[in-house]
Amino acid sequence: MPICINCTHPLPTPPGLYTTYSKADDKALGKGVRLTQCPRCKGFADKYVEHDFVVLFIDLVLIRPQVYRHLLFNYLGRDDNKISPSIIRFAILLLLFDVYLTWARIEKATQLSLPLSPPALQSSTWSNATVSNITHSSLAQNTTTSFTWTKGGGPTSETWLATQPILLQYLFFLALCTLETISFHLPIRSLLSLRLPRPFSTLIPHYPHPPLISTALLVSSFTKLFPLLLLVWAYDLPSSASAVSWAVIINNVAALEILLRCGYVRAALLCGVGAVARAGVGWAILHAVGIGGGAAAAGVVETGDLIEMWRRLVGSGAGLA
Repeated sequence: MPICINCTHPLPTPPGLYTTYSKADDKALGKGVRLTQCPRCKGFADKYVEHDFVVLFIDLVLIRPQVYRHLLFNYLGRDDNKISPSIIRFAILLLLFDVYLTWARIEKATQLSLPLSPPALQSSTWSNATVSNITHSSLAQNTTTSFTWTKGGGPTSETWLATQPILLQYLFFLALCTLETISFHLPIRSLLSLRLPRPFSTLIPHYPHPPLISTALLVSSFTKLFPLLLLVWAYDLPSSASAVSWAVIINNVAALEILLRCGYVRAALLCGVGAVARAGVGWAILHAVGIGGGAAAAGVVETGDLIEMWRRLVGSGAGLA
């Protein structure tokens, strides 16, 4: 059922959001359409019916609650409690962008965390004792290391993933980003689907429409598309990734608050649970294939930033003591 984007009052159907009184005119130009007046607030129920996607995008950047209500309830919402096909296509687009960003971040984050190559020997052969010492050293560092021989006769230390074909690497990062996205959505949807007793219900509200939750999280993740600007201007990738990740989290919190009307504290708590689950899944997968770099390398930049901030605070406190 459509709602008023100003006061969230449900609107009867018909007339719904607007009334068409001329088939010859173009609704996209605002002709032949009369917007429905909300019976509660006496304003137009949904002004975005007459606006194009450029206006919607600008208001999404400004985090206006009205545009989120328009998209979630009046445009993308469905009566059969399923996700709209438009959102599925948008999720695939976000996933492909996430693959590129995560791949680039991991390459940046692991350049210094990979085990250093052993010094090249003068001779062109390696003794069994030397290879054995290198192997034991790599195992002691708890990293999966493979050796490729160079023309100079010395091996270079690489992760197992770096030695695989480019197609296999892409499929790995595609699976990594897919599992990270699922691990972010699933805890939030599961918590909101539960009817918790007091006092837990004061922290975790109940919302019986999981598809709308995923829709809100995906729509509010549109800032992942901002790295398109990297194709025009050269930016520092770690700084850009950190800014984009924090913008996504802020928009996720705002979208959940608008959808659930639960307050920013509880919305931030839900997003925090999802972010921690996503960081754990990403770290576990990367650790399994021998890639270091921490939570930031796993694509959860905001979690890595918080960990680094906490370390600095603890270090400064210890220095003052």
